[in-house]
Amino acid sequence: VCMHDETLDRTARGPAENCTGPVNTKTLAQVKSCDVGSWFNDANPSLARPDYVGLQIPTLEEVFQRYGKRVNYYIETKSPDSADHMEERLLAMMDKYKLRKPSARSWQVLIQSFSTASLQKVHGLDPTLPLIQLLSFFPGSPPLADQLDTMATYAVGVGALPINMATIVPLAHERCLDVHPWTVDAPATMTTLISQGVDGMFTNVADKLDAVLGKRAGRGRQVARRAASLHRACVKAKNG
Repeated sequence: VCMHDETLDRTARGPAENCTGPVNTKTLAQVKSCDVGSWFNDANPSLARPDYVGLQIPTLEEVFQRYGKRVNYYIETKSPDSADHMEERLLAMMDKYKLRKPSARSWQVLIQSFSTASLQKVHGLDPTLPLIQLLSFFPGSPPLADQLDTMATYAVGVGALPINMATIVPLAHERCLDVHPWTVDAPATMTTLISQGVDGMFTNVADKLDAVLGKRAGRGRQVARRAASLHRACVKAKNG
């Protein structure tokens, strides 16, 4: 299922036995019994919409069925250590909806994770797929350059909080890694990050990012293809 949190408590409402606690302890029928939209309308009257009432948590297959190959996808393997063959199931679903080749060729599907093991597992299953390593810094972490050296062996980019980009971006680009900070909603911050050379960013207000980019804003499929092409050119140049 497509869910950000490990638990249902923050975003789901419904019978407690179905709609609270860890997602991976529930059946699909239990998850589908939860309402994830009505409470949002109540909490955010200015953003409320009638079609949010009774919204269910979607499965990945339902998302693929709805949007097919018309859009780009940015999929994160969440809590993969406690999941049952999450990576194999993801690739099988991509195969079913003919998304694996477009992912490898034009980055139509990017796969990201905080879990190095999960991304390395995907890389082992299919080394052509574009992977994004999410960065988390903690005391005792290896030097950033060493981390990026390792990531460049299996990933095409990194994601990080929008801080220290002036340091991260050049080091990542030296290793042909794109940089995608999250989550950036202030136009002033967007402008700063673009000036620092980031290659993309997560935002809740895509219209504001388009306004900041102006004529540089492009259509999703076009932008993804261009990013894939630039990455291949960088790797080719780096390898001589």
